[in-house]
Amino acid sequence: MFMKNLGFDNQKYVEMQSKHIRDRINRFGGKLYLEFGGKLFDDHHASRIMPGFEPDSKIRMLKELKNQVDIVIAVSSEDIEKNKVRGDLGIPYTTDTLRLIDEFRNEGFHVGSIVLTKYAGQKVVQLFKQQLEHLGLTVYLHYPIEGYPYDIPTIVSDNGYGKNEFIESDAPLIVVTAPGPGSGKMAVCLSQLYHEHKNGVAAGYAKFETFPIWNLPLRHPVNLAYEAATADLNDMNMIDPFHLEAYGETTVNYNRDVEIFPVLKTMFEGILGTSPYQSPTDMGVNMAGNCIIDDAVVKKACCVEIVRRYYQELYRHFRGLSDGREMYKIELLMKELDLTPLSRNVVPPALALAEKTSAPAAAIELLDGTILTGKTSSLLGAASALLLNALKHLANIDDSIHLIAPTVIEPVQDLKVNVLGNKNPLLHIDELLVALSICAVSDPNAKLAMDYLQHLRGAEVHSTVILSQADQDSFRRLGIRLTCDPKLEADKVYQA
Repeated sequence: MFMKNLGFDNQKYVEMQSKHIRDRINRFGGKLYLEFGGKLFDDHHASRIMPGFEPDSKIRMLKELKNQVDIVIAVSSEDIEKNKVRGDLGIPYTTDTLRLIDEFRNEGFHVGSIVLTKYAGQKVVQLFKQQLEHLGLTVYLHYPIEGYPYDIPTIVSDNGYGKNEFIESDAPLIVVTAPGPGSGKMAVCLSQLYHEHKNGVAAGYAKFETFPIWNLPLRHPVNLAYEAATADLNDMNMIDPFHLEAYGETTVNYNRDVEIFPVLKTMFEGILGTSPYQSPTDMGVNMAGNCIIDDAVVKKACCVEIVRRYYQELYRHFRGLSDGREMYKIELLMKELDLTPLSRNVVPPALALAEKTSAPAAAIELLDGTILTGKTSSLLGAASALLLNALKHLANIDDSIHLIAPTVIEPVQDLKVNVLGNKNPLLHIDELLVALSICAVSDPNAKLAMDYLQHLRGAEVHSTVILSQADQDSFRRLGIRLTCDPKLEADKVYQA
């Protein structure tokens, strides 16, 4: 089956990255606290902008070190209290913590503990702590520190880091990860260093962040795509002035790490006596930039991703989930790269079909570059019709052949409307796939189409209207990258 051109050598990355982390462990005498930023199991952003990077590459890399690794998951008590939700999965951080534990265990890793950071006696956090302990998990509490992060004498003292509960671990590599940003991973690492060195144990700290990539140019599309992805955090890439001054080498970091580095350096000096690092770039261990094998392929993928992020922000702004600042920031990035909303290949054909039919339409770009469209009918919505058209194309099934007979679709519609009380009789994608799988039992064409579902992963789709949450979820589960025009179907103000 056709695959997109590769721009990244994943095997080289796994080998190089694991070796680099081993070297950093040895540098600190055999024990390293590694703050792990970004997503460990499912880094789809990296796989979108660097074709060839597998979403689970970081886990594969850690598997090279599995016998040396202990996993610590940090969760902010403030995020628990706010019931903060992970945007890409739509689940609260508490639920994602449990998911992460199972994912790590399934991969053979030991999850040593859960740390509830910024704990101030919140009732809902106490209940979550009890839940974790009932599941047999070890839970530690880390507390807010007055004057953090600038009151160094207080922070690096028994009234600061010293108040936090010490996480017991004999592993050479302690990976500190979290459900999302702002969970206090760095503070957990530094608190551990304080306790370790107070107890006479040699240990060090390093940071793993895939983006921005320190050894690519500042305005390389990979780094611009990172700015688009973190538009809501107001992150900004910049030249690391400390690295330039210390080594005469131009490297890229982002504003928060650069701004906080003088404070961190002072903390290191308070904990270790001297700072092991002269710049925020020094702290990192990321080798991704060394594994890009086709810069043109990567740049093209980054442009696609930036426009996709733009549509995401249009959607969020339409829903009242943002004030538009993120959208305008990404617009500026697009102008820098001479991109427009129409630069997304699937947008013009979807808009053209919608105008022709005066109804919602959708378009898909398959991995080989083929673009197909789907229109609204009396039986199927545009997204469902598009999915069937794509499967027919991939399986080389003639367009005139019905993969699902109307006599199968109509009873499902009757059930939806007259029994379950739905207003919309058109089949959602998940309902369509159930119907298709039933037909596949007796129809070889339907069976063949089902076999090609996995080949839709990585395809790009655009809809001229906001799709139902059910259809959005189905596209996500299929690995299809969806964008929508920020509008509802005619005469609607609500979309389920």
